[in-house]
Order: sequence, then C-alpha cells, then structure tokens
Amino acid sequence: MYPEDTIYFYAQTERYAEFSNFAPYGVALDGVWWPTTEHFFQAQKFMDADYREKIRREQRPKAAKELGMTRAYPLRADWEEIKDDIMHRAVLAKFQTHAKLAALLLSTGDKMIVENAPWDAYWGCGPDGTGQNKLGQILMTVREQVRQQI
Repeated sequence: MYPEDTIYFYAQTERYAEFSNFAPYGVALDGVWWPTTEHFFQAQKFMDADYREKIRREQRPKAAKELGMTRAYPLRADWEEIKDDIMHRAVLAKFQTHAKLAALLLSTGDKMIVENAPWDAYWGCGPDGTGQNKLGQILMTVREQVRQQI
C-alpha cells in the first residue's frame, strides 16, 4: 500500500521515535509548557481547566493519554471537529521548538511518513495498513511548513 521507501515510526526504541507524540520533547502552547505533544493533545479534549492541568502535570505521556481517554469528564462538544487542528498545532510547535527534530524531519525528503500504530486506524495505519494515518499526514504537512520557513 505504501511506497517501499516509506518512513515508519511508532515505538520509542525504533528509528524516528522522535516523531511520536510520546517523544520527550516539550512545547510551549497557550502560555504553558507541556512535557510532550501527547500531554497537550490529551488535555485539549476537556474544558475543565483543573483537569487539563492534571493531565499536563503527569510524569509520563502514557499516563496523560490514559487521563485523556476517561469519560468521567465530558469531552468538549467540538472535539471531533477540532482534533486534527489541535494535533497539527502541537506537532508544528514541536518541530519549530526543537531544531534537531526539524533537521530530522527535513532529512526525510519527500518520503511518505506513516505512524505504524497497530491499534489506531485514525492517527496511524491501523492493524492492516489501511488506516487514515492522520498523524503521518500532519507530519508531512509540518515538514513542508518547516521547509518553507528556512
């Protein structure tokens, strides 16, 4: 399905792990420092400021994701409409903040980038490779934006 020279990323122990939202590269967004883009993304699901702060303060991105998956707090009403834009904003900030990451992203040229997430057919390629790969698409868009900024 994907070209032979496709760049895959997912686990923190694999090449291009820096592309993951779990990678330990923080971002300043909305006047606050977020430990990872995962922390920021998960917190944006909720309108409750105290709960967003609880997510931001989590030590590990996996714990932030777990808090983001709860439905004990209601999701913001517009979440489905804005989640892609929130993700784009976080990923762009990450690559604008960390020059080393921007260089790594640019080093991929024009290759396809795919989040090889076996259980996520929205952000990743899913279990059979037919997922929407929204995170990979965002990374390729951000790559072009970073390229135009240099």
